[in-house]
Amino acid sequence: MYQVNFSSQSMAEINKLPMVEQMPLVEAISAITPDRIKTDRTLIGTIHRAGTEFHRLRVGDFRIYFEIRDEALFCNYILHKHTLADFVFRMKLPFTEEQQIEQDQTFWQYLDSLKK
Repeated sequence: MYQVNFSSQSMAEINKLPMVEQMPLVEAISAITPDRIKTDRTLIGTIHRAGTEFHRLRVGDFRIYFEIRDEALFCNYILHKHTLADFVFRMKLPFTEEQQIEQDQTFWQYLDSLKK
């Protein structure tokens, strides 16, 4: 078992949820062990980004991105599955560009045009 630490983004995402929905996320991340990271490839994947090895844990509609730091687990991001933010992180695109894209109204108009 690891000591679990959360980034400000992770805590903000958890705090947005009702207590009933928070518990499965916290339980899942708290149950991570070194052996589980190595063997449970159905729920835990590995991503290399900017020289850092991140692990991705799938929990319901969420994706938890974490890394191992000094024998502790640091939860960097909690993102909804099938979102632009999740895609951007997995594809190693800079987050600043992703945030700019989301703010640009033409991006949302383009996505709406794809539905037609």
